[in-house]
Amino acid sequence: MNRVIIAGGGVAGLSAAIDLARAGQSVLLLERASTVGGKMRQLFPPTEPGVEPRGVDAGPTVMTMRWVFDELFADAGVDFERRVTLERQDPIARHFFDDGAVLDLHHDVEQTAQAIADFADKREARGYRRFIAHAEKIYREVEAPFLRGQRPSFTQAAKHFGIRGLAALWRIDMRRSMWRALGEFFKDERVRRVFARYATYSGCSPMLAPATYNLVAHVEQQGVYRVRGGMAKLSESLEALARELGVAIETSCTVDEIVIEQGRARALRLASGERLEAEAIVWAGDVAALASGKLGEAARAAVKPVKPTGRSLSAVTWAALATPRGLPLLHHNVLFSGASYPQEFDAIFEHNQVPEAPTVYLCAQDRGGLRAVNGRERMLLLINAPAAGDDAARFDAEEISRCEQRMHETLQRCGLTLEQTSASVTTPRDFERMFPATGGALYGSAAHSFMAVFSKEGSRSAIPALYLAGGSVHPGPGVPMAALSGRRAAESICADLASTATSRRVAISGGTSMR
Repeated sequence: MNRVIIAGGGVAGLSAAIDLARAGQSVLLLERASTVGGKMRQLFPPTEPGVEPRGVDAGPTVMTMRWVFDELFADAGVDFERRVTLERQDPIARHFFDDGAVLDLHHDVEQTAQAIADFADKREARGYRRFIAHAEKIYREVEAPFLRGQRPSFTQAAKHFGIRGLAALWRIDMRRSMWRALGEFFKDERVRRVFARYATYSGCSPMLAPATYNLVAHVEQQGVYRVRGGMAKLSESLEALARELGVAIETSCTVDEIVIEQGRARALRLASGERLEAEAIVWAGDVAALASGKLGEAARAAVKPVKPTGRSLSAVTWAALATPRGLPLLHHNVLFSGASYPQEFDAIFEHNQVPEAPTVYLCAQDRGGLRAVNGRERMLLLINAPAAGDDAARFDAEEISRCEQRMHETLQRCGLTLEQTSASVTTPRDFERMFPATGGALYGSAAHSFMAVFSKEGSRSAIPALYLAGGSVHPGPGVPMAALSGRRAAESICADLASTATSRRVAISGGTSMR
């Protein structure tokens, strides 16, 4: 067996470990935190004396593209449904506006169309039907070459689409922004905002991201699921499967350096000073850490330089216990402030500032079957913020207080107040500490050009024997995408190790000496 070491125990690292172990490799997975899961983490807000702490999902809160995990577990001989209990969400999400209007999105296209007709008018409902058909066409075009395959070059993608490849690339709507494309389908800016939010799932501005990302509308319409017991149950199930397959997992283990010798990745040096040799190494953290030299100067050459100006969104989040008043919340809620939507993203990406009137995402995690305790519900509240967590002058107590005030102002404009609140706050500075060299960017680099999909790093780095996985590499950020990146890394390693394997020496009978 070849020894493969994976640095990073998020979804990408765990998925790579499962596939590698299933293929017969000897796998060691190292994680610097005390538990695996990466961004899929729980926080425990303060509670009253005598009340048991309750975990709040403080990263991803729902799961899409469940086929990714169905396939991952099935390939390992395990039924995913027997390990993880999923509950399909319908409505998918509820959207509140400062004029008192409410819009729900559903899995059923006609049910959503009727909701949009009631919210706006029949013209917008017709626009939605055309839009969701357009989003499905984009998804069907990109699933095989982009989601299921290794990172394609522009030329490879054109070849995949055939002799009229360039025309096909235009058909996936790469040439214009999401915001502009949405204007073709929706005249009511409120409806346009609802679907423009999908850009933030990749850490982008809808005014700059290619309209290809409108495919997220189709992905959500195919199924949004909550994990019973919280998203941590998903990481726990991945960890359990990896261990069953023989993966060794060590937590609270920090990698200081990827050792490059004779132009090849040879080992990891830990903070303890220990050196661990390997035939292949997977870096399952953000590529910005490699590019910055935090894993050794020699490892810089593995990836292209990462510019701070190209970072994706960060966030300020509150994992809270609170009593909500005034609005009929679902599990998945979005509250729009009423301010200019383009200005919100201009503040972040052009002026490096938290918006004055931010949109708020609110995940009410006790809605849908669970019960509040003492009237207080588990909630995650999030506003988008610039990835400036490595700026020592930013996100001090005063700025965080302003962020909290702005967040509550948006809630109140939509008609919601939160009482008896206790919360654990996470800022871009905290995300920078958890994911060094990122500035707190949660999605790698921002895909703000039509060539962005071709510029992300693939599973093979520029240094032999060093492989990449995670949300900052192909096919992109998000729980299922990170899992796919891990699978692509495992696929590359198995192919490369097989191609370089030497035959075992054997004795040959006869009187002739043979070398």
